[in-house]
Amino acid sequence: MSKFKESALTKGAPGLNTASLPDIVFMLLFFFMVVTKLRDTELKVSVKTPEASQLTKLENKSLVNFIYIGRPTVKYEAVYGTKPRIQLGDKFADMNEIPLFLEKHRASVPENQVSQVTSSLRIDGDVTMGIVGDIKTALRKANQLKINYSAKPIQKKD
Repeated sequence: MSKFKESALTKGAPGLNTASLPDIVFMLLFFFMVVTKLRDTELKVSVKTPEASQLTKLENKSLVNFIYIGRPTVKYEAVYGTKPRIQLGDKFADMNEIPLFLEKHRASVPENQVSQVTSSLRIDGDVTMGIVGDIKTALRKANQLKINYSAKPIQKKD
């Protein structure tokens, strides 16, 4: 009897089998590739934002709806011309479509955070203030009072 006990103690525990580890890693990789959302919208207008010195970063991007204002890119010039256009989400829009766009975004936000929803205007530097004023009026009529203007930091010249 003592023979069997000694051999069991000297053998030790068997090693961990790692043969299926690559399968698990690739399965996780494919899962994250399928679930991850890379980009929300395709930019159809050219927007070169102006530079600013006093900038603050937006904290919660899920509470921000972006409104792009600029001239259509070369790809869309033949259809939409060269005048400044409004882009809401993934499509060109008119002023009267802004309230519906805002309401769709508010519906996707939890109720306790609806008051924190911000509209961020990404405006090309060459756009006149007439269209910007009209958009601000449309935002006010839709009861969207939190507005942010996107800008980039001033580049220091050496």
